[in-house]
Amino acid sequence: MNVNNTLAAFSDYAFFSAFIIYSLALALSIVFYIKRQGLIDLEREKEHVTAEQLVAVGAGAEVSGSVETPASVGPSTSETDLDTRIADRQAAAEKFAGMTQTVVWLGIIIHVASVVLRGLSAGRFPFGNLYEYITEICMFTMIVAAFYLQRKDLRVLWPWVLSPILALLFFGGTKLYVDSAPVVPALQSYWRAIHVSSVSVGASIGMISGVASLLYLLRMWQPLGKESGFFGKVAKPLPSAKVLDGIAYRTAIITVPLFGLGIVLGAIWAEAAWGRFWGWDPKETVSFITWILYAIYLHARATAGWRNAKAAWVNILALATMIFNLFFINLVVSGLHSYAGLN
Repeated sequence: MNVNNTLAAFSDYAFFSAFIIYSLALALSIVFYIKRQGLIDLEREKEHVTAEQLVAVGAGAEVSGSVETPASVGPSTSETDLDTRIADRQAAAEKFAGMTQTVVWLGIIIHVASVVLRGLSAGRFPFGNLYEYITEICMFTMIVAAFYLQRKDLRVLWPWVLSPILALLFFGGTKLYVDSAPVVPALQSYWRAIHVSSVSVGASIGMISGVASLLYLLRMWQPLGKESGFFGKVAKPLPSAKVLDGIAYRTAIITVPLFGLGIVLGAIWAEAAWGRFWGWDPKETVSFITWILYAIYLHARATAGWRNAKAAWVNILALATMIFNLFFINLVVSGLHSYAGLN
């Protein structure tokens, strides 16, 4: 089958454009993150001033022998000034949050166009090599994150999502890139679209779950309102540990059945292509281990005594195993899936 080089070139241009747009979104999200740090400092300063005034009012009431309620005392000049500064800082922060969200959606549209054009250029489903696989995983991750992080209290998580996505796209676009071409005969099956799609969507959601567990551990180390040092400053804008743990758990609930379905569909395809459902091929084995780890995380998360850092570490191990499978198994280990990095 001939390749449409024009569509392939447009796909490459769209990939590069999406990378640039995501980079801009990362810059905007970092500005928002920094502004949130300053806003939190102002809010805590106001709480401290208010607490000191309440103590002073209480002491004055004791001395005079009268009872004066805090409500009868108007805000001081310092409180009014802080209120103004907080309102201004919050408006500026929300502006950058809104810009981040808009730019992210623009990047996703261009990203999807790149994937679609890649498939059309070769007249096939765009899951033929590792470059395309990483591109699609990043695309699905961004789509899921864009919907999930629409909540205002979760938009501070964008730098933590965009950073690994940009790293993956950069590596895929520079080290793993191959020209658009027909796939090898082993991949010329309708099972490829079904199997790889379910695995990649499950892996994308699993990435978000793993990142949430990493941030959960950071927040546990630097509790809300008790941050200290450099890492405390980094963790300050993050949601509470409970919120981060909830994100990790809810996304893992979706990852386990989707990723498991992808493994099962892959086994069915393997029986049709190679005459056996399971052969302990390196990629099959590590994929199964990854799924087991996610399942263990869900069980640990629901078990008394494990609903803390122990369960989160299992989830992070699952993420590390997935990344190991994505790169080391595909690029270094020889097996029946070795063509994943080639056309």
